[in-house]
Amino acid sequence: MSVPDSVTGSTSDEPALAAPADSALTSLSTQAARQLATTTKSEPQMQAITSRWLLKTLPWVDVKGGAYRVNRRLQLRVGRGRVQFEQNGADDIRVIPQTLTELPALRGYSDTEVLKELAGRFRVREVRAGQVLFEAGQPTTEAYLVVHGRFARYTVGKYGEEEVIGVVTDGDQMGDEAIGRPDPRWLSSVRAETAGVVMALPWDVVREFTDRAPSLAAHLSAYAERQQRPMNRKGEAEVPVRAGHVGEPTLSSGFVDYDLAPREYELSLTQTVLRVHSRVADLYNDPMDQTQQQLRLTVEEIRERQEWELVNNREFGLLHNADYGHRISTYTGPPTPDDMDELLSMRRKTRLFLAHPKAIAAFFRQCNKRGLVPGTATVDGHEVPAWRGVPIYPCGKIPISDTQTSSILALRTGEADQGVVGLHQTGIPEEYQPGLNVRFMGIDPAAVISYLVTAYYSLAILVPDAVGVLENVQTGRSAD
Repeated sequence: MSVPDSVTGSTSDEPALAAPADSALTSLSTQAARQLATTTKSEPQMQAITSRWLLKTLPWVDVKGGAYRVNRRLQLRVGRGRVQFEQNGADDIRVIPQTLTELPALRGYSDTEVLKELAGRFRVREVRAGQVLFEAGQPTTEAYLVVHGRFARYTVGKYGEEEVIGVVTDGDQMGDEAIGRPDPRWLSSVRAETAGVVMALPWDVVREFTDRAPSLAAHLSAYAERQQRPMNRKGEAEVPVRAGHVGEPTLSSGFVDYDLAPREYELSLTQTVLRVHSRVADLYNDPMDQTQQQLRLTVEEIRERQEWELVNNREFGLLHNADYGHRISTYTGPPTPDDMDELLSMRRKTRLFLAHPKAIAAFFRQCNKRGLVPGTATVDGHEVPAWRGVPIYPCGKIPISDTQTSSILALRTGEADQGVVGLHQTGIPEEYQPGLNVRFMGIDPAAVISYLVTAYYSLAILVPDAVGVLENVQTGRSAD
C-alpha cells in the first residue's frame, strides 16, 4: 500500500528516511539569519596581560643622552658578593676561582694563578643540623664559604637569652673580616639550622700565600689600610665635623670626596618587527582597524617583557643588582611577619613590596596562623594588600625556583629620596608611547607592510639601601 505524497512526498513502497529536525521549522533559523546580521565583536583579547605594578609605581626619569650616571660619595667599605661553586658529585666541590673576587678583601685582585691556587686550598666540610661552627669570642682561625645550608648568627643578650642577629645561606662567607687585625676574634656565634656543606680555609694558608705572592700581600695590605680610614656608618669617606664644643677651638676641615668611577646606565631596549599584509590593512578595517589591533597587542607584549627585564636583567634588573648587604634570608622558610618586619627596617621610606602572587599567599598563611590580618592600601582606586602601611604588589615576573622558593623585594623610589628610578627617553622619532616608537620599514615584494616597534628603558638604584631582598621564600604549602 502506498503512503500518500502529502505525507512523504514519495509513492514508493520503500520506508521513508527520517527527516532532519530543522524540517519542522516554520520560520528562518538563527543560523541562517546570522549570515545577514552584523555580529557585535570584542577587541582581540590577550591572557598574558598583567597589572604591571612595577611599571606603574616607578618614577620615570627622562634620559636625554641615552645614559644615566649615578654619582656617589667615595665608598671605602667594599660590598660583599657571593662566591660560586662547581660540583662533580657529592664529595668533589670546588670554588670557582674568579668568584673569590666577590670577597671584600679580594675585590679587584687580578692574578688568576694565585686565585686558582687559593681556591684549591679550600676544604669541604659537612655539618649537621644544630652543629655550632664557632662561638663568639673565640679566635678566628678559619674563613668559611657556605656551599649550601642555612646558618644562624646569634649572640647572648643582656639577660642571658639567645638573640638571632642574621641568617647565612648559599654563597655567603664568614671570617674574611679578620684581615688586617692582629688578634681577630669572632663577634658572634654561628649554628647550622639545617644540614649543609661549607668550605674552610685556615688563615695560616692565607699567611703562607702572602709570604710568597707579593701581589696578594700588597693587595691585602691596601685593603686593610683602606679600612682604617675614617668612614661613616655606611662606609663612605668621612667628613670631619665637630659638635657640642664651647669657646673658640680650631674646627676640623675637610671635603666630601666623590667616587671617581661612577656607574652609568645605558638605556636597554626591547624590539620586534610587526608585519601586516597590505590586503588585510586595506580591506578588513571595519569595525576595527586591523593594524591598530595588531599594534596594540604587540605593545602589550613588549611592556610585559620590559617589566620582566626590570626585575631579572643581569645588567640592571632588581634581583641581580640589589646589594648583597641588603639581602636577608627567611629564618624558617615561609615568609613570616618577622621576616617582613626585618626587611622593612633595613631602609627608610620603603614605598612598596613586590612579590610573586604565590609568595603573597604564603605570607598570608603565616599571618593566619598568628591570627593577624594584613592591612590594605588604596592605590589609584584599587585596594591592594599592605604590611605596616606599605603596599604589597603582585608581580609574576619574580621567578619561583625548582625548589619552590622565591624572593620578595622592598623598594624606596624616586630621585628625591635616593631610591630606585626607571629610565626612558621621551620625544624620540615617531613616538607612540613615552619611550616607545613605531617606525615604518616599508613594503616588501610580497605586499607585506613592516613596522619596527621599539621600547627604550632601564632602571637605576641610586644608593644600595634603596632595594632590599628577602630570599629563600618558601611558596609551597606545608603539610600542617
